[in-house]
Amino acid sequence: MWETPTVVLVSGIMAAGKSTVAELLARRLPRSVHLRGDVFRRMIVGGRAEMTAQLSDEALRQLRLRYDLAAAAADRYAAAGFTVVLQDVLLGADLPAMVDRIRHRPLAVVVLAPRAEVVAARERERPKQGYGDWPVADLDAEFRADTPPIGLWLDTSEQTPDETVDEILARAWTDGRIG
Repeated sequence: MWETPTVVLVSGIMAAGKSTVAELLARRLPRSVHLRGDVFRRMIVGGRAEMTAQLSDEALRQLRLRYDLAAAAADRYAAAGFTVVLQDVLLGADLPAMVDRIRHRPLAVVVLAPRAEVVAARERERPKQGYGDWPVADLDAEFRADTPPIGLWLDTSEQTPDETVDEILARAWTDGRIG
């Protein structure tokens, strides 16, 4: 399956390991792109609305734009013959909405869902801090309660990034395939 241009959507809360796992996964595939959805947010130089626990209307508008751009870029790369590993934070209804935005098939969805205490420890250890006024446990609980169980959900708490990629390569097309 990995010889066919595909899109693999990797989601999870901040510090779940998305960037590391997506990069490693893309590097293991023969013709691939690692597309970071957050890059579209960072391109906004003037007037960027930050992501906080209470999203403003403008932040929500920019978030939807970011998702639209990421999906379109993933579709274009896949149409050009690349397997795209698209990573972004997709909470609640945003996960199925992103699945709908991405037109290319085959599509696999992988949700990294380590335990909240593991995420909190990772957040403390990394140079970039994404949580600000958001308690990790609160976001994790909201994420698990409100996000539909689409695709392959992995508790990566006890896995190395390479072990997680091994599991994705072994299971994405049986447990994570959409359409």
